[in-house]
Amino acid sequence: MSDYRDLLPVAEEAARRASETMRRRLPGALTVKGDRDVASELDYAIERELRAFLLKETPEIGFLGEEEGRVGTAEMQWVLDPIDGTANFIRGLPLCAVSLALVHENEAVLGVIELPFLGSRFTAAHSDGAYANGQRIRASSTSRLRDAIVGLGDYAVGPEAGTRNRLRLALTAQLAAEVQRVRMTGSAALDLAWLAEGRLDAALTLSNHAWDMAAGVVIAREAGAAVIDQDGQIHDVASTVTLAVAPLLAEAVLATYHRAASAATDNR
Repeated sequence: MSDYRDLLPVAEEAARRASETMRRRLPGALTVKGDRDVASELDYAIERELRAFLLKETPEIGFLGEEEGRVGTAEMQWVLDPIDGTANFIRGLPLCAVSLALVHENEAVLGVIELPFLGSRFTAAHSDGAYANGQRIRASSTSRLRDAIVGLGDYAVGPEAGTRNRLRLALTAQLAAEVQRVRMTGSAALDLAWLAEGRLDAALTLSNHAWDMAAGVVIAREAGAAVIDQDGQIHDVASTVTLAVAPLLAEAVLATYHRAASAATDNR
């Protein structure tokens, strides 16, 4: 498919439906997925509703949802996190999002992020720029770490959380010594949307899945941000670390990450 923009109306309608459902319904019963990891009844309901809608509108495109997995082809598929920031949502915190992407051959090519309680919709399609509520947005021009506001993904929970958090804690300490402020919102989609809009200067997530990152990655990239992995390579759907950064800060943030990784290894 050469013009992914043609599918934006379908994606926006799907995200609108999910956002409306989040605003008018309570989370419902909780399902324990693991240590300190839960999904709400509404996570499942939204995923099922959007899966049915998208498969009806675009039957040739597969679907991957966080809660119930894959349906159809993997070559081109919709990738959905029905509620990114479920822990926030069930506590009534407004920092949560609907994150829907179109992924084609391991590359995110279209994304829609809805922030239902903040009144924002972010959209992007490959080579078409990034938008917030229909207005073009750009990543920040911040060039010094000391001036940067950096969003950091959640600490790990579940098996081996202590081991996995060594790097997160080392990175937190390194950032605290170098940047203006560190923020942890609890929603990777929101972090990436705010990075694309220039509210944040970096959004760093150290373990992720396609449904967490795909929509935000294409929106950030279309807004001019650098989106790389821990090796400085171009980020794709298979990447396990996401370093999304205002373009003038990419080299400095990558160096900070590597210093933190060395410190975490030394402290084993």
